[in-house]
Amino acid sequence: MSDEKFKGKYRIPTARAKWHCYNGGCYFITICTMNREQYLGEIFDGKMHLSDIGRFLNEQILTTPKKRTDMNLEIPVYVIMPNHLHLIVSIGRNVYNSTALQPAKFEPQTKNLASVIRGIKSAVSSYAQKNNILFAWQTRYHDHIIRDAEEMEKITEYIENNVINWREDCFYFSPVKTTPQY
Repeated sequence: MSDEKFKGKYRIPTARAKWHCYNGGCYFITICTMNREQYLGEIFDGKMHLSDIGRFLNEQILTTPKKRTDMNLEIPVYVIMPNHLHLIVSIGRNVYNSTALQPAKFEPQTKNLASVIRGIKSAVSSYAQKNNILFAWQTRYHDHIIRDAEEMEKITEYIENNVINWREDCFYFSPVKTTPQY
């Protein structure tokens, strides 16, 4: 960790690619709930059964491209799991990304991947707060720039099989509360 502080706090360096501005392209996104709590539903009988907050999240994912038509946005595949979600976000050519591979700029984040994810997360958080539902997101999210069709195919297959492979998932833990073994 760097010894540099901002407003008296240590800063965590960005995990984003410095050579990419995230306003065009295809991305594999993983967003986790705070402390991997299973707020979004549960898996049984081989199917994901969404909680109220999980159903609201599902609506947000489905409506986000309709709300952001100016970004030529698509979410072609996603899965909501008990404590995280995976989705592919595709940002096509639009007026905001005439040069998709330009260096990242440190300015207000609008009309790019970060603003899309922030919109989904904040809508779900607001819904939870208004409805007195215990819920919180992990502060960050993981993104991976999808570089070719082969990678897209592998990631799509992973997402589509995530529910079936839940017990082998790195985010899996038994809903039975036990003392962690470190």
